[in-house]
Amino acid sequence: MDDLPALVGPEGEDWRVPVGELQTRQSSLASSLRESGLKGALIQTPVDLYYYTGGRQNGTLLVTAEGDARLFVRRSLARAKYESGGSDSPHTVETFPRMAQFTEEIGCTPAMQFGELPHGFASNFAEKTGATEDCTSIVHTQREVKSAWELQMMAEGAEIQLAMFEAVETLGGEGVSEIELVAAAEAVSRAAGFGGNVQMRRFPLQCDRGVIVSGRAGGIPSFFDSAIGGTGPHPMASMGSGFSTIKANEPVLVDLVHLHRGYVVDATRMFVAGSLSSQWQERLEDMVAVKEVVVDILDQGLDCSEAWRQGLALAEEFGHGDNLMGMAPDQSRFLGHSVGLQLDESPVVAEGFDRPLPIGGTMAIEPKVVYADGSIGSEDTWVRDEEGMRPITMDGAVPWITEW
Repeated sequence: MDDLPALVGPEGEDWRVPVGELQTRQSSLASSLRESGLKGALIQTPVDLYYYTGGRQNGTLLVTAEGDARLFVRRSLARAKYESGGSDSPHTVETFPRMAQFTEEIGCTPAMQFGELPHGFASNFAEKTGATEDCTSIVHTQREVKSAWELQMMAEGAEIQLAMFEAVETLGGEGVSEIELVAAAEAVSRAAGFGGNVQMRRFPLQCDRGVIVSGRAGGIPSFFDSAIGGTGPHPMASMGSGFSTIKANEPVLVDLVHLHRGYVVDATRMFVAGSLSSQWQERLEDMVAVKEVVVDILDQGLDCSEAWRQGLALAEEFGHGDNLMGMAPDQSRFLGHSVGLQLDESPVVAEGFDRPLPIGGTMAIEPKVVYADGSIGSEDTWVRDEEGMRPITMDGAVPWITEW
């Protein structure tokens, strides 16, 4: 099915994942399965179906250690064929058979993504196929290293994200509500092709991609494991921007995520209607200094846990120990999180990640401090390449603080 012309991007662009990308990813997975002594793997989470097949239809991908790949689809078969590359697809696309027949068709006892699948769903497949081995970490590790094409997607996303911040600068000022401001940024993102969902790895799989908090609202915690909570518009949507309005000389933290063809870029800048006090200015300078330490440690190829320890030590030296990444006891214990098709990928700048950010790894580095009367900090998305750490997002294109 190569004739689905409606499935295009802006101005008729073909936004399918290149077939060469899919082939490389499937071959790499097969190699990892062989190294782990596994016969095959079933890929069933939506994000990973997109990663390996180019679409996220209702189906199951089987990849064997020998490199064979078969996508069994419940619906939509036509879209699955088109999104896989049509006649050039590196895998077969087949109708999902009855479960008894499926077990016979796969011809091996596969590993499964037990670390991410809902229990009932996983148990049903495991009972039928005899699966007991978990391939979750194999998939996560493979996705840590981004290809040149994936980095290009993130670079294109960064350009759109820059326009989101420009929309905030244009609309913002005293009296404007947080939710009005985030709506202006999101309008830019949606018009450029954002699909409506930020993919998360950790339960409860929820995130508001636009978090704009002003003054005291920036000091309100939420359920979300991040420095900034915010009021949200109501208790069911209890994070991010609410109906607080911008007041003169209060810090306004603008943390915006954009997904371009599925790929995340994440950045934060500060705004103020008027000017910040010297105390808030100093706090911002402190967080920029912490950011520079974290980047330098990762640039040297040292462990992510070491970047956390040195960043934390500097923040404590500045007197922010009880306010780094939230106010005690509601503090998050990280200073950076890897990004890709999900907002919360690995590794993380946190204790326990005793390994470096790999070459090709992409990470949002975001030291922030939170006080009762507001929050402040910095964030950009970075890639570690052969020459070291390089910013993907705005870096110097937007200043750390913009005055309305």
